[in-house]
Amino acid sequence: MFEPMSVPWELELGKTYRRIKIHETYGGRRQGGISPSRVSPNVMLFTDPTKNHKHGYFDGWGEDGYFHYAGEGQTGDQRMVQGNLSIYNHVAEGRALRLFRIVSVGQAFYCGEFVLAPEDPTYEKDAPETNGGPDRKVIMFRLVRTKDALPPSGAVVSHTPTSMLNVEDVDVEQHNTEHTSVDPSREPYESERREAALVQAYKGHLERAGHTVKRKRIYPPDEARPLFTDIHDLTTNTLVEAKGSVTREAIRMAIGQLLDYRRHLEREPDLAVLVPTRPRQDLINFCTGLKISVVYQHGNGFDVIEP
Repeated sequence: MFEPMSVPWELELGKTYRRIKIHETYGGRRQGGISPSRVSPNVMLFTDPTKNHKHGYFDGWGEDGYFHYAGEGQTGDQRMVQGNLSIYNHVAEGRALRLFRIVSVGQAFYCGEFVLAPEDPTYEKDAPETNGGPDRKVIMFRLVRTKDALPPSGAVVSHTPTSMLNVEDVDVEQHNTEHTSVDPSREPYESERREAALVQAYKGHLERAGHTVKRKRIYPPDEARPLFTDIHDLTTNTLVEAKGSVTREAIRMAIGQLLDYRRHLEREPDLAVLVPTRPRQDLINFCTGLKISVVYQHGNGFDVIEP
């Protein structure tokens, strides 16, 4: 049990305070999002909707009624240590969770007292490192507001995990990608632009042949981010994953994505890799050996190498 000095909580709900003054009175780290105190029985949590996405953090109210708060750690997989552990153990240690929203430089709006959800208090998701680095594991906390907290307002988490698989058809649109579900503000890489153009060209090719073309949006159980297939040819029940290059790395990635998508579909589809040029024969053998077709642009059309 945590035994701090006796410091009564006197901050008022819905008011804005200088962060430096908060720490002068109640202790805790003066920087960062999670601020456990050694002089008062509090763990202060700061969320900044204007900056969190730069660190792969996406805090906000979820459709499940919880406030979803990302753990600390800007690079590498997050672990249940330090500030993250102080949230997880706050009840056992006798600390209150106090949530603040940064409203301007050095100014924090007090949202109230929260507790960690008693059931399924945490989950994990993939999110980019600070400044758009590679994906890593992020710990998400489900927080329940108490009677001493303001009702939900502000940032909303677009999807919160459930125990149910959800699969639906969506239109083939460039902005519907797994990358934009992580960071909608990020500019697409050149390889992604090539893939998008390739997908649109092949979609048009299929539709001119009378096929119905969609894509699948898949929310696996307990996952916060969707999976998006590039193309689902409903006429032939074929999943197609596009890559803007015929390198071995690109082909390997496409195969892994297709196998990941396929296991979530009720009716098992055929699989195909879509690329801009004919791959090397060893890579063609790799695909066809796994019963995956290879589709590549040839002149004004597309050639298909079937298993």
